[in-house]
Amino acid sequence: MEVEFIKSAFNKNQFPAHLFPEVAFVGRSNVGKSSLLNCISGRKKLAHVSNNPGKTKMINFFLIDKKFCFVDLPGYGFAKVSMVIKLHWKDLIESYIIGRENLKLIILILDIRHIPSKDDMLMKQWLDEYNINYIIAATKTDKLSKNQKLKSISIINEILNKNILPFSSFTGEGKKEIWQEIHNNLQGRI
Repeated sequence: MEVEFIKSAFNKNQFPAHLFPEVAFVGRSNVGKSSLLNCISGRKKLAHVSNNPGKTKMINFFLIDKKFCFVDLPGYGFAKVSMVIKLHWKDLIESYIIGRENLKLIILILDIRHIPSKDDMLMKQWLDEYNINYIIAATKTDKLSKNQKLKSISIINEILNKNILPFSSFTGEGKKEIWQEIHNNLQGRI
């Protein structure tokens, strides 16, 4: 797979002007978004992985096989940054999600070890309200036993009233299923 960094955008005026369809990745800070992005792209350092929440400060655009883009959005939630920066990220994410015609799919990322947070629920509600196409991936499945994983999947599915895709960047579980969803949603566009 050919992956090319296009640019980082700190405001909507900096979004790239292209016709490529886009798949965006969004989730709470420190949920494993960068690890998921690195795993499915086959690149170890495409997105910076950190133990400190809030490392992704801008929207990052990556061209995949010269056919479509992955878009890495800043995390929401408990990042240790000022309220001013959190509000900027909120405005930046909202302006991208609501106004971006290139956006064809959002991958909403949760940590399977935790029930969806208030912010996760708000994001899902918002995506539903604006009729935005999305799937939900639950990361870090390798950190649970098989029984714990099945229980967590059941609880999260019930809370969100939507099926989730279990994922592990460590084992690769769910990588094929996420790619299948991407291809299904970009069919006829790439």
